[in-house]
Amino acid sequence: MNSKKWLVATSFLLISSIVSAQNFKNEFGFKSDNDSYLAQGSDRYYTNGLFINFRHALDQSKLKDGLEKKIYEISVGQKMYNPISGYAPDPDKQDRPFAGYLYAGAAMSWFHSNESILKTSAEIGTTGPNSLAEDGQELLHKTVGFYALDGWQYQIKNELALNLSASYTRLLHRAESKAIDFSFEGYANAGTTFSGAGLGLLFRAGGLNQLFNSAYTNAVIGNNAKTKALVKHEVFFYAKPQLNFVAYDATVQGSMFNNNSPVTFGVKPIVFAQQVGFNYSSQRFTFDFGMIFKTKEIKSTAKAHQYGSITMFYRFN
Repeated sequence: MNSKKWLVATSFLLISSIVSAQNFKNEFGFKSDNDSYLAQGSDRYYTNGLFINFRHALDQSKLKDGLEKKIYEISVGQKMYNPISGYAPDPDKQDRPFAGYLYAGAAMSWFHSNESILKTSAEIGTTGPNSLAEDGQELLHKTVGFYALDGWQYQIKNELALNLSASYTRLLHRAESKAIDFSFEGYANAGTTFSGAGLGLLFRAGGLNQLFNSAYTNAVIGNNAKTKALVKHEVFFYAKPQLNFVAYDATVQGSMFNNNSPVTFGVKPIVFAQQVGFNYSSQRFTFDFGMIFKTKEIKSTAKAHQYGSITMFYRFN
């Protein structure tokens, strides 16, 4: 083979490998929630959350017409809650219980051609000392040099957690420029830890992909893709006002079966939340930063709450 033919063959193989590498079937990464991300100096209520996820896209060529993607997901996560401060040694002055929630979960998402999405999930875990939230917060504070904790001896007691969730998303309108769209989002939770429902309106602006190809919906991965993405790199801002109905929250109210926790409160049945954020996604990586602002959630002297969220994902075959 002469040099010219060798160059053509090499270039073809290189281009082929690059093209094939754009269709990654797997995604792995994490999401971290913390009120310190907003640089307000607060350390209260929903104070920290860490979630690790793995997703895999099933072979799209085997899906029925009208179904673009089917993605399954496994996850582990931990949430930590404390009163207005992690140093609250007097239970009479605590405006929210110390509490933790640790779980492992699985989910399945169906992405349809009309840009509607149905997702169902199940989680099994625990609240109470078994959630290791006290140990996690102590480790975090010691690592970064924060203040000493006191009050976890009054935390919500151990309780087996079984929780089910379903969510539905549907595109309402996309501008002709493809740079702005609006979508409906709704969800329902039922379980021993969290029960309730909510609905919201998602607004996105920037370089957008269809909901079945977007990083916002965790749908960048694919396996024998049916429909080409609108853009190779998503860069957009988003906002989502959401109205939430809270039926039960064991991290505030304790066990629904045998509430023997030393400090518990009632919950506000209606909570309004506003989320705003920025998302960048390539074929390989996703980075997202969001800010969540909530109205008062607890029937106590507790105030409204806000926190930040950082998400990073890596895709591979």
